[in-house]
Amino acid sequence: MNSRQQAILQMVIDKGQMSVAELAKITGVSEVTIRQDLNTLEKQSYLRRAHGYAVAPDSEDVETRMMTHYTLKRQLAEYAASLVNPYESVFIENGSSNALLARTLAEQKNVTIITVSSYIAHLLKETPCEVILLGGIYQKKSESMVGPLTRQFIQQVHFSKAFIGIDGWQPETGFTGRDMMRSDVVNAVLEKGSEAIVLTDSSKFGVVHPYTLGPAESFSRVITDSGLNARDRMYLENSGLNVNIV
Repeated sequence: MNSRQQAILQMVIDKGQMSVAELAKITGVSEVTIRQDLNTLEKQSYLRRAHGYAVAPDSEDVETRMMTHYTLKRQLAEYAASLVNPYESVFIENGSSNALLARTLAEQKNVTIITVSSYIAHLLKETPCEVILLGGIYQKKSESMVGPLTRQFIQQVHFSKAFIGIDGWQPETGFTGRDMMRSDVVNAVLEKGSEAIVLTDSSKFGVVHPYTLGPAESFSRVITDSGLNARDRMYLENSGLNVNIV
């Protein structure tokens, strides 16, 4: 994917859909070139075409979400990786920021990565780090394992840190997820009592979803960006969480 195609994909993801004419005007190339770029991106499943428009695919797709605010998520991943020691065993949950963290760790340190994400496991197939992929029911959209078997596998492995993705947070609800099965996996991880770290961009704060991740005291740290407002940061810190702004 070249730099223009990356820019096109980012715009389509941010707006949901954009016309060929709009993309040609913004990028300064012909509509023929835009159509060629869109064909390339569609073949790689980054987006889909519809009647003269480029449309963002399902938001559950990990690779597509990784491209949204990629630079910021990479910075978050770099910071999170700095907290992990060589030869440590860590659990990395599903999600785009966590996928970048897994790749960063695999490139930098000799670690064991335990995950329920088949996407993360596949991402690390050419790296020297040890990867333990836990089994269960395969949730195809999220490329993640869920269900009672996954809960049992989590009970059988040990890790010192767990990096968790969230879908929402409000003072009244704490951390929340939008998917019941994946939220249950997170809660099984939290029951292990290891150091639980939320890794997320600030867009998730102020949003609420149906399923509780917690209780809040199960978490020890939040790694996010400067978009987190001062009031929410103070609330999190008063709740006993370390808040690291990248």
